[in-house]
Formats: sequence, C-alpha cells, structure tokens
Amino acid sequence: MAERSTAAVDVADNGGEEPLTAKAEQAEQATADGVADIGERETTAREEPADTAETGTHVSPRTSSPPELHSGHKLARRYRLEECVTRLDGFSSWRAVDEKLRRAVGVHLLPADHPRARSVLAAARSSALLGDPRFVQVLDAVEENDLVYVVHEWLPDATELTALLAVSSLEAHDAYQMVSQISYAMAAAHREGLAHLRLTPSAVLRTSTGQWRIRGLAVNAALRGITSETPQRTDTEAIGALLYAALTQRWPYENDAYGLAGLPKGVGLIAPDQVRAGVHRGLAELAMRALANDGATASRQEPPCTTPEDLVKAIGEMPKIRPPEPAFTAPPEYQRTTYQQGSYGRTTAPGTTQVLPTPPPPLQSRTGKALKWAVSALLIAALGLGSWQLADALMDHSSSGGSETTHTTDGDGDKKDKKPVKPITIQDAREYVAEGGAQAPGDVAQTYDSDSSSFWRTKSFLDGPEMVIKPGVGIVYDLGSAKDVSAASIGLRYAGDHTTVSLYAADSLSPASVDGLKRIGSQTRTTSQSAGIKAEKPVNTRYVLVWLTALPHADKDGYSNAGYKQGITDVKFTG
Repeated sequence: MAERSTAAVDVADNGGEEPLTAKAEQAEQATADGVADIGERETTAREEPADTAETGTHVSPRTSSPPELHSGHKLARRYRLEECVTRLDGFSSWRAVDEKLRRAVGVHLLPADHPRARSVLAAARSSALLGDPRFVQVLDAVEENDLVYVVHEWLPDATELTALLAVSSLEAHDAYQMVSQISYAMAAAHREGLAHLRLTPSAVLRTSTGQWRIRGLAVNAALRGITSETPQRTDTEAIGALLYAALTQRWPYENDAYGLAGLPKGVGLIAPDQVRAGVHRGLAELAMRALANDGATASRQEPPCTTPEDLVKAIGEMPKIRPPEPAFTAPPEYQRTTYQQGSYGRTTAPGTTQVLPTPPPPLQSRTGKALKWAVSALLIAALGLGSWQLADALMDHSSSGGSETTHTTDGDGDKKDKKPVKPITIQDAREYVAEGGAQAPGDVAQTYDSDSSSFWRTKSFLDGPEMVIKPGVGIVYDLGSAKDVSAASIGLRYAGDHTTVSLYAADSLSPASVDGLKRIGSQTRTTSQSAGIKAEKPVNTRYVLVWLTALPHADKDGYSNAGYKQGITDVKFTG
C-alpha cells in the first residue's frame, strides 16, 4: 500500500535546517506538545531546552529577558496569574483568574520582542473574530508593558482526547460525533481564512455535556512558527488521524505518540478495521479517505478527502450513527420480610410456621345489602348517560360531513372555526446574496437540521445594528411545492442589540431583488435569541426568504472586537 503524503510544514527560524514534514512533525508530538499547548490538567510547570534534539524543533532565542512573573502577578489590573502550566524560553502558559468576571481563564505570555510575538498576536485576534462556539474562545489579545498575552477560555470540566484514548477507543457514535463536529468547525474556520496546523489529540476536548471543542486555532501554530503551503490538506489529514486513533486506539504512523502505540514498521498505512475488530466500516473508510491523500485510496470506490469541506460532504452522505441503547438493569429480587401479619414486633424463627388468625366473615346485614344495590344502580345510570353522550357526539360528527376543522367556543357560547397548525418540511435552501460577497453558503443546511448546536452565521460587520455596508443578508428556503405559509419560528445565535427579521415570498431560490417580493407578516425586531413572524392571512408560495437587515453586536464570551453579526438555526415554517 502506498505511503501517505507528507505535506510540508515549515518551522520558522529553524537555523537553516530542512523544514519538518507534517508526518514527522505529528509523530514527535508526544514531546513537542509539552512546548506550548495549554494542558488544563497539568499541575506543574515544565522546563525544557530551547533546542530539543528529540523533536527537531528549534525555538528562536529571545532578544531580552521577560519581566519576572509569579503566582499573584496581575495583568491589566484584571487577570491574576495562579499557576504556571508551561514555561519555555520566555514563553509561558498560566491558569489565571479574571477578577472582573470572576472566572478562570488561560493565559499565554510572550516577551514583546520575541520573534513570534507579532504573529501570535495577529493569530489570536483573527481567531477571536471567528466567534464559533466549537472552538475554545480567545477572550483578549494585548501588548502591554513589554509583554504580549493572549487570554482564552478555561474549561475545567473538559477532557482531552488524549486522556480518553488512554482508557479505551471511542464507541462508534462518539467517534462519529467527534469527527462531525470537528470537520464542520474546521470547514467554517477555513472559509474565514483560518487554519489550525496543530490539530492533535491534546487540542481536542470533550465537555461534560458531550460537545467537542477545539483549542489553539491559529495560535498554537503561531507559537511554534508553523506554516503550510496546503493548510486545508494539513488540517484534513490531522482530522483523519484523530478519527483513526479514536477507532483503533493506535496512532496511524510508525512512531508512538500521545501515549498511543504506532503502526508496525514497514506495513504502511492499513485500514482501521484491519487493526481492530468491530470497527465501524463507514468511519474506517472516512478515516482512510482523509489520511491517504496521495492516491493510496485509488483502489477504493470513494475519492480521497483533501479539505474539511470534503469531509463535511462525506459525513453528510453517511447514514447517521445512532447512540447505543441504554442497558436495562433488572430490579433487585424481592426480599421477604421476617415480620408477618399479626406478629408486629415479633419474628418467626426459621423453619417454623406461624398460624395466622382467621379473618371475620363479611358483613351480611340488611344495611350492607342495601348499600350494594344503591351502588349498582348508580353505576348503571352512569353507563347509560355516557352511552347517550357518545351516540350524540357520533351523530354530530356524521352530520358535519367528516370535516377536519375543529371548533372552539368563546365565553358567549358562539362557536369559532380553528384550523390545525401544520408544520411545513423544508426541502432545500440557498444563501441569498443581494450585493457583495457571500457569508457562509456551505452552512445553510444547518439552519433546518433539527440540531440547535449547528447554525449558519454571517460575517462580522463594522456598522450596526442597522446594516449599511450591505442592504441585508438572508437565506431562501425551498418548500418543495407551493404551500400556504402563515408563520415562521427562527432561532438566533446572538442576543443583545436588536435583530431585524423579515419574511418574503420569493419566486425562486435566487430572486433578482428583494424589492417587489410579497412580505409575509410584519417586520420583526427582537433582542432575544429567537424571532417569530405570523401573517394575518396565509401566503401561498414555494420559496420563502428569511431576510436580516439589522444585526446585534456579538460581544458574547467576553471579547469586544467581534463586530456585528448574527447566526440562524432551527428555522420552522407552519401553514
């Protein structure tokens, strides 16, 4: 079997050495990860040499000594350093406390004159603008007092994929969720021009709620001076390696890494289902398509995946993997008590039989007989009344001709017709670009996939809330055929400043203009994370345009430079 390709990953300031390949760089991860990754479960600072022979990674020396930092030191009169988790040649990572918001945060620190300080600062600010909740968020990126520091979320309840794989491989549903969420996240990042280039098991976290998060987007690579001429291919191959490891508990290369044993030397890249029995075949095929980008899958039916978008498309074509059925636990066997009727406070010795007192005969008096007859008469009368009411209802139903229209009665006794609400199934959708560039056309399907954690998101705008740069942004939905649309429910990603939403009946998936389209209901302004629109009269149309003309300031997660943006999810139409 052909060897996988090795996409070049350059290491800046490597002293004239040859650039590391992606394969070699990943294989030495077990040592290199101690350099700059924030290990949220590490408890001791580690000292490492600036030039590590085992990893081949050379860190450029700083030109001056950084300020002395210690536990209790405060940055920007706000971030109090608590514990150093990594230290190396002027760079350090800390667990800290944001005293303003009273929460734990992580902090990367570099001297301002460090050769990589500028690139780290730029990478952190670009990552903060993305604002995707599937990434560990950058909260602040500042140069101050001869220091560059990057503040990010701290997730004490999250577990690294490294720690999970140290125990066992992932069950098929967990592996499916992991590769799906990571692929969708990286596809969104690459659409914004951001790459990770250090997507390793230590960079992937699973929260206590089962959500998968990625940390170090762009920043981890900038800290090491890593670049790539093919960033999408590099990240795609890394996702394939993560999936391979999750399925087999083995690293898909010859060298051991992240506490996982590598593949046997000389056999090349073998499929996960040949490494471990019981591996899900569809996921095994997906891992190979992401890893074997050099044509090693030429003998297979499916083409290789070379970008995260390819992975997203391949995952969408797979049947969804359902979670395993919960195991049934039998109730404990009934235990007889030693206490018996008529012997409270006394136990019966084993092997003996206790004689119970004979209950008295039932009451046979005249009063008892009369009571029985009275109860019987009441039951007969109740059954007769119920039968008469049932027959009357059936006659009313037959005289109405079998209509499905329901009736409600107001306080004056008048009957009002009320038609049942019918949900409308969305068949397709397309982003509508009225002017300028597109927003996120590959994510429109996530607005009606019944998954509240996935969404379509606009780009960040400098003006707001009312849009000035563009007339608006939106999505056109295809209902399959003309339907009576009377209401819409729209989930929104960001609250705060008002969001303005309108609903229009469009003539196609790509209308020529919003002008002239028939509006459904009235324009809605909301400051919450949902919007509802209801029309006085249903509008018959096949295509419905959800149109945004005002966006809130996305200052979610504590950073203030996110601009004005909005995301759409859980779109539902009713007739």
